[in-house]
Amino acid sequence: MHKILLNLKQALRSSILVVGLMMFISLLGSVILVQQASYATTLEELKLIPPEYKPNSEEKINRANEYDPGVGAREEERQEAYEQAIKDSANLNTIEKAYERNLKAEQEQNPPESFGEKAKEVIEKVTGK
Repeated sequence: MHKILLNLKQALRSSILVVGLMMFISLLGSVILVQQASYATTLEELKLIPPEYKPNSEEKINRANEYDPGVGAREEERQEAYEQAIKDSANLNTIEKAYERNLKAEQEQNPPESFGEKAKEVIEKVTGK
């Protein structure tokens, strides 16, 4: 009986020690704050960059063409879309027209499948033709 009580006492001490260490580690983790890296620039840093080093759209396109012609073409399309969006944002009517234009272009790229076409595909899968 005495041996059992000694074993229980030792198990109780070790479990209290483990719980205490876990609490200490969790408290220590909440107290120590690690500062995250910040990639944002401040207004003062932007003022330090001379205007001649800020590339315009043509320089960006040229640099992209030097890297890869496909990247240059995408950069040109992106710049054209940006300029068109600026023009469209001038008036509410042009915004609606731009939406319709974009919707038509989207439908041309991804035409919706009709119910009949989907049914034919399912029948072909089922019959194995």
